[in-house]
Amino acid sequence: MSAKHARKTLVAAVLAATTLIPAPASAATYPLCAAQIVQHFDLAKGQTPESMVFAPNGTAYVTFAKARQIAEITPGGRVRILATLPAPADGGTGTPALGFPLTVGIERAPDGTLYFAYATGTADLTGVWSLRPGGTPRRIAALPATSLPNGIALDHRTLYVADSTGAIWRVPASGGTATVWSSGQELAPAGFLGANGLRVRDGAVWVTNLDRGTIVRIPVRAGGTAGDTRVVATGLAGIDDFAFTGRGTEILAALDTVNQVALVRPDGTHTVVLTEADGLQGPTTVALRGRDVYVPSAAYLTAKDPNLVRARLR
Repeated sequence: MSAKHARKTLVAAVLAATTLIPAPASAATYPLCAAQIVQHFDLAKGQTPESMVFAPNGTAYVTFAKARQIAEITPGGRVRILATLPAPADGGTGTPALGFPLTVGIERAPDGTLYFAYATGTADLTGVWSLRPGGTPRRIAALPATSLPNGIALDHRTLYVADSTGAIWRVPASGGTATVWSSGQELAPAGFLGANGLRVRDGAVWVTNLDRGTIVRIPVRAGGTAGDTRVVATGLAGIDDFAFTGRGTEILAALDTVNQVALVRPDGTHTVVLTEADGLQGPTTVALRGRDVYVPSAAYLTAKDPNLVRARLR
């Protein structure tokens, strides 16, 4: 073998080896990149973003939990308060697990109506509320004072609401009586909060359990009843709300108590893709618009910088 041919053989071998061994990637760059804080919120005003949903024009709608507010954030970053919910007479001290009233999950209908959960520990205010464009908020379904409504999702004319005391409620989007759709050990808390974030996809309701660090899937049967609950992912400490990436059932989940976002694969395994180094301060949810990933942080535990981080999905 000539020296020239030997060198070519060696180069080819090295190139082949490097294609077999994946290059190491930092948690903050794969599969997300270009993470940066794009908005800071005012902690002193109770601007702790709990949930977020986008309109087609790029306007975001968020719940500021401690301020009991629904807010609009324009694509340019201007924040406008759309509504402040009435305070309970006792200050909300009876709100389960938390001891303060809070606006929680939010969803948007195609006509622009916003649906959101409000937990106060009182029978006159706790429940599902709606806000039409240019209107005023009204409660469309009452929930028990002992409940803690959290994540919410709209599926056609039905709203599903995660109750962190251990259930999922079903509510007509037009308003009416709320009924318990599913309950059980997989949704129950283990000391603090149970069922938390909630999404509907592929004929099933997907719910997180903060205390248990799990994601569960509950099929919607013909006729609308709940099928058997199945745990599809575990080991997700402090999981709050989440979003599907659009690639099958791949999920990006906010891990509130550990200041992380995790990519959860369809087989249930996960990888941390954003951390406190990217600006996370108690992330509460994930919202996608195209390939842009938005992660609001409420800073419940850090009490430093409630903000909004944006990253790019590769």
